[in-house]
Amino acid sequence: MTTKGLPVLNLEEQRVLGALMEKSRTTPEYYPLTLNALVTACNQKTSRNPVVSYDENTVMLAIDSLRKKGLVGTVTGGTGRVTKYKHNFAIAYPIVPSEVTILCLLLLRGPLTPGEINNMSGRMFEFESLDEVQQNLDNLAKAEHPYLVQLAKRPGKKEARYAHLLGGPIAIEDYAESALPSSNPENRVNLEERLEKVENDLAQLRVEFDQLMQQLT
Repeated sequence: MTTKGLPVLNLEEQRVLGALMEKSRTTPEYYPLTLNALVTACNQKTSRNPVVSYDENTVMLAIDSLRKKGLVGTVTGGTGRVTKYKHNFAIAYPIVPSEVTILCLLLLRGPLTPGEINNMSGRMFEFESLDEVQQNLDNLAKAEHPYLVQLAKRPGKKEARYAHLLGGPIAIEDYAESALPSSNPENRVNLEERLEKVENDLAQLRVEFDQLMQQLT
């Protein structure tokens, strides 16, 4: 199959796309997302590297650009006819849910090892083994237009990290000495999941409040 080349996304577009990918899997009951919920998802303090503080205008500009690239669609409905947003990446490109999960994690968290991906993916996709993670990474790296690239191993580390290519080609050597992740990734993942649930609940309350205000006005 011949596929079109990958888009080149700026940092804001990467964060918006990654947030939509994530919420489609972790909180399907709240998906597609309103603009307010999407802003909150982009600005989460958990499961994000780096942490950002985007305003609605920044997110809206990224949405408009992603729509022109065919990567985001809109849905309008409900009592207040609120516009909501969803990603179309798996429609635009021939990848499966497990591969969407990997790209999502790389978009939101930066370069990761196969082990980190396996630990962090549970709420989006349950990989059966580390070998399955590696197979998916290999598929994405060997695609006609590669979605990611393997980075050089850091000193003293057994696993190499992988980085996505949705921001364009990268200089692998620039990642050789970048910051190391937490020494207790499982504890970090558990804490992030609890904090993310609180953030999701707050985001839903904000959505419901916005809908109530629209009904009143």
